[in-house]
Amino acid sequence: MATVEFAVCLPILILLVFGSIEASSMIFLKQSLNVAAYESTREAIRDGRSNADAAARAQAILDSRGIVGYRITFPNGESLDADRAAEVITSVTASSADNSPLLGRFLTNRQLTVNTVMLKQ
Repeated sequence: MATVEFAVCLPILILLVFGSIEASSMIFLKQSLNVAAYESTREAIRDGRSNADAAARAQAILDSRGIVGYRITFPNGESLDADRAAEVITSVTASSADNSPLLGRFLTNRQLTVNTVMLKQ
């Protein structure tokens, strides 16, 4: 009787455990992208700072958190050229499959993108 219960419950428990690990890693990835985009935009809006400075800030954060395969873009162009009070936008994108500890077996590959908008100082 116990072996039948074990045979029925084990796949459900394994699915629950690995699904939780996968979901947690996706939450971590999304939060890491949010932090990187925010800090990058904060760097870009400062007077005299370029997109290269902002991208370096985001790269440092993403690298320290072990995020791979990311892309950092600035849709509005160079922040040095932006006028005061103009919008500065930072977009950070990463693949969920590249950053999955379980090789993305439970979730399909998605491109997670975070955009942050702030006004130039």
